[in-house]
Amino acid sequence: MQIWVGLGNPGAQYALNRHNVGFMAIDTIADLHGFSPVKKAFQGWTQEGRIGPDKILLLKPATFMNESGRSVGEAMRFYKLDTGDVTVFHDELDIAPFRVKVKVGGGTAGHNGLRSTEAHIGNAFRRIRLGIGHPGHKDKVSPYVLGNYAKAEMDPLSDMLGAVAAEAPWLAKGDDVRFMNDVALRLGDGK
Repeated sequence: MQIWVGLGNPGAQYALNRHNVGFMAIDTIADLHGFSPVKKAFQGWTQEGRIGPDKILLLKPATFMNESGRSVGEAMRFYKLDTGDVTVFHDELDIAPFRVKVKVGGGTAGHNGLRSTEAHIGNAFRRIRLGIGHPGHKDKVSPYVLGNYAKAEMDPLSDMLGAVAAEAPWLAKGDDVRFMNDVALRLGDGK
């Protein structure tokens, strides 16, 4: 079993924030792959399903971003999984908007959801880094990240989320490179 976590903040007022793109990715994967209805568990919302032969628990912590790790740690301990069985989908300032990168471990780059997750489960989890771009100056970061996607960004956002969900079987198999390549091809930015 694997746990795939989307980072975001609970509440309708945050639904279209750039900081909630992790939640959006989890919702799109659940819809495309026919996961179970949402249940409350592990201080969050969960859905169960399979992608190919692999059993996946989708988790959206309801703890607010700064405490996401509590929810992730609780789910991981319940299923007796290792840090390597956890994949976290999150917004990434250091990647161009609507680009997707994968890495295992690494720093938190000031991301409070990653920092909390690392504090609760360690560092060696896989990260699906969903690019939101940088607003240009550090003073603009917080309002930018907590701001909603613009109307003009909705189509590229939808395309990115659809590509991530469509290529999720490669993530389930552990083929991160194929996942990144196929997402890039779907988005028209493959090499």
